[in-house]
Amino acid sequence: MDWGKQNRIDRIIKPDTGKTVMLAVDHGYFMGPTTGLEKLDAAVNPLLPYADTLMLTRGALRNYIDPGVDIPITLRVSGGTSILNQEALLHEGATCSIEDAIRLNASCVAFSILVGADYERDTILTFAEIIDEAQAYGIPTLCVTAVGRDMVRDARYMALASRLGAELGADIIKTYYVDGFEKVTESCPVPVVIAGGKKIPERDALQMARNAIDAGAIGVDMGRNIFQSEDPVAMIQAVRAVVHDGASVDEAYELFESRKAAV
Repeated sequence: MDWGKQNRIDRIIKPDTGKTVMLAVDHGYFMGPTTGLEKLDAAVNPLLPYADTLMLTRGALRNYIDPGVDIPITLRVSGGTSILNQEALLHEGATCSIEDAIRLNASCVAFSILVGADYERDTILTFAEIIDEAQAYGIPTLCVTAVGRDMVRDARYMALASRLGAELGADIIKTYYVDGFEKVTESCPVPVVIAGGKKIPERDALQMARNAIDAGAIGVDMGRNIFQSEDPVAMIQAVRAVVHDGASVDEAYELFESRKAAV
């Protein structure tokens, strides 16, 4: 691996712990003004000191994030459908060139593939092209293993999709936590982070993060379970305690409650 690519990965996955807390705020590319992100800058800026990387689109980056902020960017470069088109929701193509990602000083680019759906081939082949283009400039790629509405979420499917993304050449895999998650991480040769998914109670989200780390994940790429929390700053600190400090769920939830109470 060349120096530049490794340097970018090390900005995201911290070498001292081998872990990462990714903050996902890219929901607007298909959901529009998502609850909690109506004013993205106001929601995100207080969270940046506790995130290892910020995942968002180029439009959001240019319009909401101060260029002077020192935060590695994981740039969403796929899209093509909106939440209004449920049948083709994840029939995604490339929405941003690698050249523009370089102009934005992205540390990583993220692309969704949909394994097992009608549009599987399109998303996989386009992602392969993105990997080639990014590799030429030493930019890591994150493969988002998206799941269709009618597709089962289990360890067998997640392991298949994650391994496929890694075999294509992705440097990091983002997938959903499921029972038997060890099957996913043990059969995937690159680091795996879990998606936060829909908003769930804070303690449950911390438990999910703890379970994933214990099963071999190197971090989380969490969005709604942070920015839709009753106290987003306290929640991201609690998640960070689980991921980087090895905190138990009880310890992390106690931290969340104490930081929340201190506001």
